[in-house]
Amino acid sequence: MTLMKSLMGAVASFALTAGMALAEPALIFDLGGKFDKSFNEAAFNGAQRWAEETGGSFREIELQSEAQREQALRRFAEAGANPVITTGFAFATPVEAVAGDYPDTKFVNIDGWMPEVPANVQLIAFQEHQGSYLVGMLAAMASKSGTIGFIGGMDIPLIRHFGCGYAQGAKAVNPDINIVANMTGTTPTAWNDPVKGSELTKAQISQGADVVYAAAGGTGVGVLQTAADEGILSIGVDSNQNHMHPGKVLTSMLKRVDVAVYNSMKAGADMETGGFTVLGLAEEGVGWALDDNNASLISDEMKMAANDARQKIIDGDIEVVAYYTNDSCPVLDF
Repeated sequence: MTLMKSLMGAVASFALTAGMALAEPALIFDLGGKFDKSFNEAAFNGAQRWAEETGGSFREIELQSEAQREQALRRFAEAGANPVITTGFAFATPVEAVAGDYPDTKFVNIDGWMPEVPANVQLIAFQEHQGSYLVGMLAAMASKSGTIGFIGGMDIPLIRHFGCGYAQGAKAVNPDINIVANMTGTTPTAWNDPVKGSELTKAQISQGADVVYAAAGGTGVGVLQTAADEGILSIGVDSNQNHMHPGKVLTSMLKRVDVAVYNSMKAGADMETGGFTVLGLAEEGVGWALDDNNASLISDEMKMAANDARQKIIDGDIEVVAYYTNDSCPVLDF
């Protein structure tokens, strides 16, 4: 009887261990869809890279409404997915609410903030203002009109953070440059409204803008398309969007959401949680894209200036002011 109990215990222990080893990670995309050519797509690319390198598989869902956030979190946690990775600041509150009910599940939120991070949650943030400073420099150096534009998605501090870094970089090159800034909206639909993005681009062109930076998720697709159609330059965001309109996209501000997702899946259920990870220029979490699609637009002088500023930011010789510091930007009124 004792031997039988021991054998049954061993089998149960083996089954539990095997189940844990086979736990699949899960990825929940924010509104806008995984093929938004921007934030969500970067997350998907990171997951795909992990799957291709390891032969593993991951679960995923594209949200259709705000109401699905908590539902999706619970569904994956109860199904044994580990870790459960969420994209976008709007997931912070649902993750915080759900995490305590599933202490054995690791949760990751990219871009969110919590006053106290639960023991089984990891937050990943980026220093977007640093990368935006560099593309702002490039925009000012490329502009012939002396006016450049910024089009954000949902009007939240995170997107103002992008715009503030962009404006500081542009002003560092040309203190007299004019910067026109608009937000697409105040609700989550602002992330996926390319028609509105197109309208805002045309409005900024009418004000003299000849370079426009889009930090607007799927809305940015309309910005880049209209900029190309109207004969001005655009700047992409999050993913490398240079290929979307070769020779018309000056560069893209890279926000390595793909790296964040890849690293989270690689760490798996053993990942460290209970705190923040912040990725900036020094960690290669942000940067700007140079490839065959935009090489003709970036002069040696522009490249040297951006690379020099990058190193100075890393070394602390250039301080890029974060919008979050005082909930305001020293060089741009939104």
